[in-house]
Amino acid sequence: MIKIDLITGFLGSGKTTFLKNYVSYLVANGNKVGVIENDFGAINIDMLILQDIVSENCDIEQIVGGSVVSDWKRRFKAKLISMAMCGYNRILVEPSGIFDVDAFFDMLYDEPLDRWYQVGNVFAIVDAQILKDLSEQSKYLLVSQIANAGSIILSKAQYIDQEQIEETKDILQNLLEDFKCDRQIKDDVYAKVWKEMTDDDWEKLAHCGWKKADHKKIWFDHKEEFQSVFIMDVQMSEGKLAHIIHDVIHNDMCGKVFRIKGFVDIGKKEEPEWIEINATKEEFTIKKRQKGQNVIIIIGENLDNDTIQKKFEVKE
Repeated sequence: MIKIDLITGFLGSGKTTFLKNYVSYLVANGNKVGVIENDFGAINIDMLILQDIVSENCDIEQIVGGSVVSDWKRRFKAKLISMAMCGYNRILVEPSGIFDVDAFFDMLYDEPLDRWYQVGNVFAIVDAQILKDLSEQSKYLLVSQIANAGSIILSKAQYIDQEQIEETKDILQNLLEDFKCDRQIKDDVYAKVWKEMTDDDWEKLAHCGWKKADHKKIWFDHKEEFQSVFIMDVQMSEGKLAHIIHDVIHNDMCGKVFRIKGFVDIGKKEEPEWIEINATKEEFTIKKRQKGQNVIIIIGENLDNDTIQKKFEVKE
């Protein structure tokens, strides 16, 4: 049977970066890997970010949109059926950061998927620096992700010390208890800088499995609670862009911004000069890229579309 690994994590936690490193390990060890991407919103930026992992032994498929659970299940099932005969021995699923894990398990018990696939590992990527002041809906999504994870992986470990790691474990354990989950996670939390991980580290993670744990359920409309704002065809210098992004992500007038990501062409010649943007409140990176799509996506709660759009209308 084909093993499926689920890589969850709240918005901006570092799922995509983890996935790239994990794919490199799997391919180097003889696996043929299929990746399924499902971004939040109509434009899948992460598909572009992940293009450099595509190879003879790794390919990427996408599920477009699908923020309604029933819609996501239908598209996910169709995608897995189409991939079943492609020769993969490992499928990695990276859903949106706004994702209830129960939907994943429900799907794999359906025919004919139950004859072809089995759950391999469930990873929950957690940014220890964003766990405070979460809404009830955000807490619920985080609990749904860590409750079943075989390994809870703290991202950006280079920025936190052992005291913060222990504090994060306590916060996560308290959240589980708040949602009536009896899962104990202390020994399943992994904190190490990903670039410093050895093959032994990856081998251990590749066999971490998953846990069965129930928790209190709450219902809410994902589209109403979480929004995305799309900024198209941005034309400005890298410096000006960085200033505006810093303003938007820290400005309460814009709403509670979790993540800003996208691509911008900063070239002033006929040939494009692409940069990739990735920002949370705690971390902001800009990288040069060979290809891109001129769009920036802002994701968060209670976003003010007009205020955000006006920020990017400033001309130099």
